[in-house]
Amino acid sequence: MSRDICARLYDAIVALRPDWHDDDPSKGAIKVVMTASASDEQVLQPHHTTKQQKQDLEKRFKDPTDPLKIVIVRDMWLTGFDAPCLATMYVDKPMKGANLAQAIARVNRVFKDKPGGLVVDYIGIAPQLKEALATYTAAKGKGLPTIDTSEALRILKTKLQVARDLLHPIVWSGYKDPKTAMALLPNCIEQILTLPEGKQRYCDTVLAMTKAFALCGTLDEAMALNDEVTFLQAIRAPLIKGEDNGGDGRAPKNVDFELRQLLSESLVAEGIANIFILAGLQKPDISILSDQFLAEISKIPQKNLAVELLQRLLKEEVQTRFKTNVVKQKRFSELLQASLKKYANRSIEAAQVIEELIAMAKQFRDEAARVDAMGLSTAEVAFYDALANNQSAHDLMGDAVLMRMARELAEKLRGNLSIDWQYKENVRAKLRTMIKALLKRYKYPPDQEPAAIALVLQQTEMISEEWAREDLGNKIQAAVAEALLKSSLIQSGEVSL
Repeated sequence: MSRDICARLYDAIVALRPDWHDDDPSKGAIKVVMTASASDEQVLQPHHTTKQQKQDLEKRFKDPTDPLKIVIVRDMWLTGFDAPCLATMYVDKPMKGANLAQAIARVNRVFKDKPGGLVVDYIGIAPQLKEALATYTAAKGKGLPTIDTSEALRILKTKLQVARDLLHPIVWSGYKDPKTAMALLPNCIEQILTLPEGKQRYCDTVLAMTKAFALCGTLDEAMALNDEVTFLQAIRAPLIKGEDNGGDGRAPKNVDFELRQLLSESLVAEGIANIFILAGLQKPDISILSDQFLAEISKIPQKNLAVELLQRLLKEEVQTRFKTNVVKQKRFSELLQASLKKYANRSIEAAQVIEELIAMAKQFRDEAARVDAMGLSTAEVAFYDALANNQSAHDLMGDAVLMRMARELAEKLRGNLSIDWQYKENVRAKLRTMIKALLKRYKYPPDQEPAAIALVLQQTEMISEEWAREDLGNKIQAAVAEALLKSSLIQSGEVSL
């Protein structure tokens, strides 16, 4: 309500949290934003900021990764201030109509996992809020502009009970102690994974619980459940880490943001969401997938957790090592999905799935070693796989001939690609003709030609981005080398500017 209140409230807060204060406007967790005058009293002087500093503070406040989390505002940042990441607004000043609606709009935006904003009313704006909302609804606005915190608390309690039921009969009463909580997580995750569709059911339940907690977390009843909510979130975190939201194409969920956003203090220490730690393993060099490591996985007592770990490892390996190889990526992905489908349908036990996945890991490792021994580049291996994808063609022509073809294909195709060639039918027709001529020259089985040409073109699309990055890197290196050479010649006096 006044600049004096802003300054004194700031002093009261930093007295409780001294580490939040910093004299530098570009640092610190809390700031005051208000107008300033040279004649201001001494209590206001530390909060004077220039126009540029106010703009910098605005940018900081809109950045969810910036340390600045709290701003005490006096008649600033009203018109045109858009910051979707803001979560809570504390109101101690009378407002009404457009100004009130505008103020609430600061925090009611959906952002990542933030379901809405929380308005903490210290002065009693309920009548003005009803009036502002009446204006909103008269304008035919859609949706519910507000939700009562008591309704959010009801949803929180309901979802909390569902999560407890899903964990039954695991005894997890010691979760408030961080060390005990860490030891409980593997068995809790194991229990979830043993249930039909347990992973999806549990994750959906805890997500709904988390959103409800975000809206009612300041209520005494909700605050009493804080530690339990945190532990249930900690169980969910490794289950969703690195995955999309149910396969609907949205970006991966940011678990760390979710926990930081909703909980001021957490039992979840850094790294607790790492599934290797939960399984009792030190994260290995997973590109090797050694026999020793695979043996360690087979000994993990929580078999469903071991399945989760193995399938995640294999997915990462397929995506990284064969990211530009259409044939191998498809083959190993299909093998992996076939095993996981049987596991999901409960047609085989977790122990059998582990055996299948370990065998697949060894096959994957052996295949990688064989590729390395061929002496081909990444692109040449990809084209070799495209040509050898048909078993009859492979048996007829043999490795040596297919390897020569792959080298020639890689060289010719790389030299004939242009910008946006994928979208130019005349260029694609030229490439098809060139590939067909090469296949005929090497006497590739005629009945296999159409499929081979289509697969080689598909492989070219995937590898062309890698070639473009390599070409750009080579150009940069050449330019740097030329600049260094010119610099050394100028310094030696051999040439002049």
